Amino acid sequence: MAGGARAGGLPPVGRVPLLILGFIALFAGLGAGLARLAWPMPLSVASVAALHAPLMVCGFFGVVISLERAVAIGRLWAYAAPLAAGLATGAALHGEVDAGALLYVGASAVLLAGSADIVRRQRALFTLTIAAGAAAWLVGNLLWANGVAMSAVVPWWLAFLIVTIAGERLELSRFMPPSPAAQRLFAGVLVAMLAGLVGNVANIASGQTWGAQLFGAALVALAAWLFRHDIARRTVLQKGLTRFIAVCLLSGYVWLTIGGAVIVLAGGLWPGTPSYDAALHALALGFVFAMVFGHAPIIFPAVLRVAVPYHPGFYVPLVLLHAGLALRVAGDAAGSFEAVRWGGLLSAVALIAFIANTIAAVVRGKLAARR
Repeated sequence: MAGGARAGGLPPVGRVPLLILGFIALFAGLGAGLARLAWPMPLSVASVAALHAPLMVCGFFGVVISLERAVAIGRLWAYAAPLAAGLATGAALHGEVDAGALLYVGASAVLLAGSADIVRRQRALFTLTIAAGAAAWLVGNLLWANGVAMSAVVPWWLAFLIVTIAGERLELSRFMPPSPAAQRLFAGVLVAMLAGLVGNVANIASGQTWGAQLFGAALVALAAWLFRHDIARRTVLQKGLTRFIAVCLLSGYVWLTIGGAVIVLAGGLWPGTPSYDAALHALALGFVFAMVFGHAPIIFPAVLRVAVPYHPGFYVPLVLLHAGLALRVAGDAAGSFEAVRWGGLLSAVALIAFIANTIAAVVRGKLAARR
């Protein structure tokens, strides 16, 4: 889908500045997260520590996912989504948080329009699922822009990432198509997740927790579905890049299970508690970034038209990611802030190592092409 520029699209060289805006958000978000863990950071970064979640989800993933979608659509208007998300990050980092929130709303609205255009072209369960992920981002941004509690906003942002990834995995399952019954089960899990998200917003005023718990249970069910039906359980027996991608996926499904289970066992999402920290990072770091590590060798060539040849060193950031997250979650369980701090730092190192690894792979690919 995400090939070269189509009529009315944007050539690969024009996509680079948009991607840079996404990585600005990533580095700022990493610094903000480390500042929240009491690691010394420059004042400019420490001052936006409260924006850690929106910078990571809306600023980084908002740009990357909407850029990938714009390439797939091949229409110039679709690039307004990553551009608006990048400008929103700039506004937020300069203290204009309200303006940034509204720009994120605009970015997610364009992404939803682009996703709806894809559904119009190809009506299928996976296109509807991906559109549902875009809708979740829009709802989360609207809630945030209207000052709703972050405990209600963050699950919608997580759903944006999780449902989008699930839709992409469902698309690839056409090589090993799930049965009609399995597809109905998948749809049922998504409906349960949506009900949990809506219920969680309603529960903010009532003090109940069934919405968050239903959301967590749906995440566990989704992980079980992916374990059962994803082609990764077969491709993990192969070699090279194919096995690496499968290892990323399967390890991510483990963290998806853990994150959902923690929400259920903790009786919901309670900001400021160890269970909240463990659940959110199990999902956002363990699941989402494991998917990023696995899909990067496919996405970068599609978006930027550069080769990312596989190297066994790809496993190093993945191991660091899981090790850091395991230390953090263990620290949450044991009440050890030091373990949480060091786990967070190790996770940040893993993301930086992933970026360095990817750049090195691109350089190797260019040198190989010249030879």
